[in-house]
Amino acid sequence: MPRKVSNCLFVLLILLSGAVFCGGSSEAWAQQANYALVWSDEFSAPNGSPPDSSKWIMETGGGWGNNELESYTNRAQNVQVQNGNLVITASKETYKGAEGIAREYTSARLKTLGLFEQKYGRFEARIKVPRGQGIWPAFWLLGNNIGAVGCPGCGEIDIMENIGKEPEKVHGSMHGPGYSGENGLSGTYTLPSGKFADDFHIFAVEWEPSTVRFYVGRQPVRDPHARRSSCG
Repeated sequence: MPRKVSNCLFVLLILLSGAVFCGGSSEAWAQQANYALVWSDEFSAPNGSPPDSSKWIMETGGGWGNNELESYTNRAQNVQVQNGNLVITASKETYKGAEGIAREYTSARLKTLGLFEQKYGRFEARIKVPRGQGIWPAFWLLGNNIGAVGCPGCGEIDIMENIGKEPEKVHGSMHGPGYSGENGLSGTYTLPSGKFADDFHIFAVEWEPSTVRFYVGRQPVRDPHARRSSCG
């Protein structure tokens, strides 16, 4: 799809409400697909460790984007390494962060802004999402100029979004000037059986100058209202 998303992207990972993100697949896939692996995190630190600060920024605060109800923290009870996975846990608790606003839920939000950015290539993560009404785990890319132009001006590629009321579906989307929010370019993948919370799945996007392809494992994410792939 010939849409310019951004001049250069940084990887932004946000995993909410108990989602688990682990590595282990990146190098194998890169070899099979003829990609050169340039960045990965396999979360091999000892149990209880925080995310690697040379790769991740733990963003704290809340109320952004879709007016989420949680406060994002950098506390171990919300985010830590466990058995080769990065485990993010959402809790129902009254919590007042540094901005002084009390909210009734906590979770964690991680990004690579200022640490890693990449224009074009394959971006993937192996994720086990949570299950439950009201949650919205996601994994996405944003333009590195978001501080100057905001979103959607910076461009956004949502590699995976799972809405709590749709446990068997994930969405892949693109947003930019003139095609953001409900007007974004979006496709949906539905599991043939079971729920996404039942197991780990690899969610990926392949971003080229004139094409963006979304995948769940090896299966393409497609636009349910069109005859062609949503971004292929």
